[in-house]
Amino acid sequence: MKFKNFNRFKKRLNDRLVVNPRGNAIEAVERGTSIVRNTAIESITAGGTGKTYQKYNPRRTHTASTANRPPASDTGFLVSQISTSVKPRADGSVVGQIISAAPYSKPLEFGTVNMQPRPFMQPALNRNARKIKQIFKEEGIITK
Repeated sequence: MKFKNFNRFKKRLNDRLVVNPRGNAIEAVERGTSIVRNTAIESITAGGTGKTYQKYNPRRTHTASTANRPPASDTGFLVSQISTSVKPRADGSVVGQIISAAPYSKPLEFGTVNMQPRPFMQPALNRNARKIKQIFKEEGIITK
């Protein structure tokens, strides 16, 4: 990529970082939460790795997930209930959340006494940790 006036571009970038650090923090958290949300959804919609069987009402073929793999999408409800929330606080911090509001999200993520876990949120975060750190660097929130 070539710049006609690289020094001017560099100054504008530095001004952006100095003038609006809170806006940059909000932007970084929004980007990070979106990436994790999208990765969680992709892992669910990728398909199951376990047993395939017929389900009824509505009639469909479903391939279940195996233990310690993301849950397999069946009706799409779990995916539709994953959202993000980014809220700036009065103390200057910014809190980002990826929320799975389906009532069975917690048992899927952590398992139960009768079912091994099918984690989808924590693996999505782990998979994107480097990308999120890079976003925070790009936005001038962290330096290392």
